[in-house]
Amino acid sequence: MKKVVILTVILAVLGVTFCLNCRPEDPGMEDKEHLYILWTNSDPVTADKMVFMYALNGLKKGWWKEITIVIWGSTARLTSENVEVRSRIKELLSAGVKVSACKACADELGVTEKLVTLGIEVKYWGQPLTEIIKSGQPLLTI
Repeated sequence: MKKVVILTVILAVLGVTFCLNCRPEDPGMEDKEHLYILWTNSDPVTADKMVFMYALNGLKKGWWKEITIVIWGSTARLTSENVEVRSRIKELLSAGVKVSACKACADELGVTEKLVTLGIEVKYWGQPLTEIIKSGQPLLTI
Protein backbone atom coordinates (compact mmCIF):
# COMPACT_ATOMS: atom_id res chain seq x y z
CA MET A 1 0.00 0.00 0.00
CA LYS A 2 2.84 2.41 0.83
CA LYS A 3 4.37 1.74 -2.60
CA VAL A 4 1.11 2.68 -4.31
CA VAL A 5 0.86 5.94 -2.34
CA ILE A 6 4.51 6.82 -3.01
CA LEU A 7 4.11 6.02 -6.71
CA THR A 8 0.96 8.15 -6.87
CA VAL A 9 2.74 11.10 -5.24
CA ILE A 10 5.72 10.77 -7.60
CA LEU A 11 3.47 10.65 -10.66
CA ALA A 12 1.50 13.65 -9.39
CA VAL A 13 4.71 15.67 -8.90
CA LEU A 14 5.98 14.66 -12.34
CA GLY A 15 2.64 15.54 -13.86
CA VAL A 16 2.78 19.01 -12.35
CA THR A 17 6.36 19.43 -13.55
CA PHE A 18 5.43 18.39 -17.08
CA CYS A 19 2.39 20.68 -17.05
CA LEU A 20 4.60 23.66 -16.32
CA ASN A 21 5.95 23.12 -19.85
CA CYS A 22 2.51 22.63 -21.40
CA ARG A 23 1.25 25.21 -23.87
CA PRO A 24 -2.44 25.91 -24.31
CA GLU A 25 -4.04 25.22 -27.67
CA ASP A 26 -5.45 28.74 -27.77
CA PRO A 27 -3.50 30.57 -30.54
CA GLY A 28 -3.42 33.74 -28.46
CA MET A 29 -1.55 32.00 -25.66
CA GLU A 30 1.32 30.73 -27.78
CA ASP A 31 4.73 32.35 -27.79
CA LYS A 32 5.35 35.40 -29.93
CA GLU A 33 7.36 33.51 -32.56
CA HIS A 34 4.37 32.75 -34.81
CA LEU A 35 3.57 35.51 -37.28
CA TYR A 36 0.17 35.71 -38.93
CA ILE A 37 -0.03 37.68 -42.17
CA LEU A 38 -3.58 38.78 -42.92
CA TRP A 39 -3.51 39.19 -46.70
CA THR A 40 -6.40 41.30 -47.99
CA ASN A 41 -4.81 43.38 -50.77
CA SER A 42 -5.41 41.66 -54.11
CA ASP A 43 -2.69 43.53 -56.00
CA PRO A 44 -0.38 40.83 -57.47
CA VAL A 45 2.73 43.00 -57.08
CA THR A 46 2.00 43.57 -53.39
CA ALA A 47 1.42 39.84 -53.01
CA ASP A 48 4.74 38.96 -54.60
CA LYS A 49 6.98 41.76 -53.34
CA MET A 50 5.63 41.99 -49.79
CA VAL A 51 3.45 39.10 -48.59
CA PHE A 52 5.25 36.22 -50.30
CA MET A 53 8.75 37.68 -50.12
CA TYR A 54 8.51 38.47 -46.40
CA ALA A 55 6.87 35.16 -45.50
CA LEU A 56 9.47 33.11 -47.35
CA ASN A 57 12.47 35.05 -46.03
CA GLY A 58 11.04 35.32 -42.54
CA LEU A 59 10.91 31.55 -42.25
CA LYS A 60 14.11 30.72 -44.16
CA LYS A 61 16.22 33.26 -42.28
CA GLY A 62 14.75 32.34 -38.90
CA TRP A 63 13.12 35.68 -38.17
CA TRP A 64 10.02 33.69 -37.17
CA LYS A 65 9.59 30.08 -36.08
CA GLU A 66 6.25 29.83 -37.83
CA ILE A 67 4.40 31.94 -40.39
CA THR A 68 0.78 31.62 -41.47
CA ILE A 69 -0.64 33.60 -44.37
CA VAL A 70 -4.40 34.12 -44.03
CA ILE A 71 -6.09 34.68 -47.37
CA TRP A 72 -9.06 36.99 -46.82
CA GLY A 73 -11.56 38.55 -49.23
CA SER A 74 -10.56 39.28 -52.82
CA THR A 75 -7.17 37.59 -52.38
CA ALA A 76 -9.04 34.28 -52.48
CA ARG A 77 -10.18 35.03 -56.02
CA LEU A 78 -6.72 36.28 -57.03
CA THR A 79 -5.16 33.07 -55.72
CA SER A 80 -7.62 30.90 -57.59
CA GLU A 81 -7.21 32.76 -60.92
CA ASN A 82 -3.61 33.99 -61.12
CA VAL A 83 -1.04 31.42 -62.32
CA GLU A 84 1.95 33.27 -60.83
CA VAL A 85 0.25 33.61 -57.45
CA ARG A 86 -0.63 29.90 -57.43
CA SER A 87 2.97 29.04 -58.26
CA ARG A 88 4.30 31.21 -55.42
CA ILE A 89 1.77 29.71 -52.99
CA LYS A 90 3.05 26.23 -53.86
CA GLU A 91 6.62 27.44 -53.27
CA LEU A 92 5.65 28.88 -49.88
CA LEU A 93 3.89 25.69 -48.84
CA SER A 94 6.95 23.66 -49.85
CA ALA A 95 9.16 25.95 -47.74
CA GLY A 96 6.97 25.40 -44.66
CA VAL A 97 4.86 28.55 -44.68
CA LYS A 98 1.30 27.74 -43.66
CA VAL A 99 -1.41 29.12 -45.92
CA SER A 100 -5.04 29.24 -44.87
CA ALA A 101 -8.08 30.95 -46.36
CA CYS A 102 -11.28 32.37 -44.92
CA LYS A 103 -14.01 29.84 -45.72
CA ALA A 104 -16.81 32.41 -45.73
CA CYS A 105 -14.95 34.52 -48.30
CA ALA A 106 -13.94 31.55 -50.44
CA ASP A 107 -17.48 30.15 -50.42
CA GLU A 108 -19.03 33.50 -51.35
CA LEU A 109 -16.52 33.95 -54.18
CA GLY A 110 -16.99 30.36 -55.38
CA VAL A 111 -13.31 29.43 -55.11
CA THR A 112 -13.18 27.04 -52.14
CA GLU A 113 -12.47 23.90 -54.18
CA LYS A 114 -9.70 25.61 -56.19
CA LEU A 115 -7.99 26.70 -52.97
CA VAL A 116 -8.27 23.25 -51.40
CA THR A 117 -6.81 21.72 -54.58
CA LEU A 118 -3.75 23.98 -54.14
CA GLY A 119 -3.20 22.55 -50.65
CA ILE A 120 -4.54 25.60 -48.87
CA GLU A 121 -6.42 25.05 -45.62
CA VAL A 122 -9.88 26.63 -45.83
CA LYS A 123 -11.62 27.39 -42.54
CA TYR A 124 -13.71 30.00 -40.79
CA TRP A 125 -11.27 32.65 -39.54
CA GLY A 126 -13.49 35.18 -37.74
CA GLN A 127 -13.08 33.81 -34.22
CA PRO A 128 -9.40 32.76 -34.54
CA LEU A 129 -8.52 36.19 -35.94
CA THR A 130 -10.33 37.87 -33.06
CA GLU A 131 -8.36 35.75 -30.56
CA ILE A 132 -5.08 36.61 -32.29
CA ILE A 133 -5.85 40.33 -32.14
CA LYS A 134 -7.07 40.30 -28.52
CA SER A 135 -4.05 38.34 -27.32
CA GLY A 136 -1.47 40.53 -29.03
CA GLN A 137 -0.15 37.71 -31.21
CA PRO A 138 2.06 39.10 -34.02
CA LEU A 139 -0.21 40.06 -36.91
CA LEU A 140 0.84 41.82 -40.09
CA THR A 141 -2.06 43.12 -42.19
CA ILE A 142 -1.51 43.73 -45.88
